[in-house]
Amino acid sequence: MSSTWKIYILALVSFLVGTSEYVIAGILDKIAANLSISLVAAGQLITVFSIVYAFGTPLLIALTARWDRRKLLLSGLGLFVLANGLVFALPGFPLFLVARIVMALGAGIVVVTALTVASSIAPQGKQGSAIATVIMGFTASLIIGVPIGRIVAVHYDWKIIFGGIVLLGLAAIIVLWATIPHTQNATPVPLRQQLAILRSPKIVLALAVSFFWLAGYSLSYTYISPFLLEVTGMNEQTLSAALLAFGIASLIGSKLGGYGTDRWGVNRTLLSGMVLHVIALLLLSIAIHSPIIVFAALMLWSFSAWSSGPAQQYNLVTLAPESASIMLSLNSSVMQLAMAAGAGIGGLAVGSVSLRAVMWMGAIGVTVAIGIIVLFTRSARATHSNSPIAETQELPQA
Repeated sequence: MSSTWKIYILALVSFLVGTSEYVIAGILDKIAANLSISLVAAGQLITVFSIVYAFGTPLLIALTARWDRRKLLLSGLGLFVLANGLVFALPGFPLFLVARIVMALGAGIVVVTALTVASSIAPQGKQGSAIATVIMGFTASLIIGVPIGRIVAVHYDWKIIFGGIVLLGLAAIIVLWATIPHTQNATPVPLRQQLAILRSPKIVLALAVSFFWLAGYSLSYTYISPFLLEVTGMNEQTLSAALLAFGIASLIGSKLGGYGTDRWGVNRTLLSGMVLHVIALLLLSIAIHSPIIVFAALMLWSFSAWSSGPAQQYNLVTLAPESASIMLSLNSSVMQLAMAAGAGIGGLAVGSVSLRAVMWMGAIGVTVAIGIIVLFTRSARATHSNSPIAETQELPQA
């Protein structure tokens, strides 16, 4: 089997992980009503997942550094399937939180390993596109998983969603076992040495871009369903269509982001995507009574936000190519911390300000990320004005 097909298989696995993670935002109001909790409390299911993912993933990746990559991928997926089974079978909010913790640990292993394998088996010069393809699995979960999850939650029990993920996860384990070859990881690196990478100001700045970009996204996306239902006045049928449109735009954005990274460079791809991201969120905060503008802004938001993912992932891989797995692990942790921070701040905004506030507050977070990129780029150009710098190195590079 060619490397291209293997990368697409990894994308299918990321689809399952993405569906399980992101579907919560699409059915947040249903979970809150069914478990007799507030929207803010239900939103913390995302926060808990992200915090555990952020701190647990680097530790697990370090402890399993000597494992064969296929074995690690299958083990992580098995843990993930088990957690979804717990959500389906166990009653009550506290047990749901426990299952989300287990789910986050399995998901972290799966995502980092899938990205590492995809980057290593991709042809030279196509690593950005390979990473984009794996990330495409997450975007596909927005296109298929979240809208279908919403429909299931409206007409049936929302727990059926997680039962379906269990069945698909078991099938994925069989396919991975049969198709992904044994792949040894790079030389094991102790966790202390992994964290030593953070001594580089360039890497810290690049990770800060990930944090503020994703925090702004998460702050808004966590409450997208109640926002569209209560603030814009959408009905259930229109909401399902809006979530589908959001997902389609994310798929296009992810693929174009990978193409743009290879074709135009990291810096241009990131800046253009994030500027459009801010514009879209601001439009959503002020044009709430215009269905056409709301739909257009949703698609622009999704397209622009997901176009930044492949560029940022590839940028971090090139920062320390000899430690690509470590960089992807650290970035995944930072991104999940950002998701947790965004969901938490969004909960505060909903409780103390309004649902409408989550959009313009999210725009502020993305604007901070843009500011970091611009300030560093100007500083680097001033310092190295007499040295040729490749386009892909204009954002913090080692």
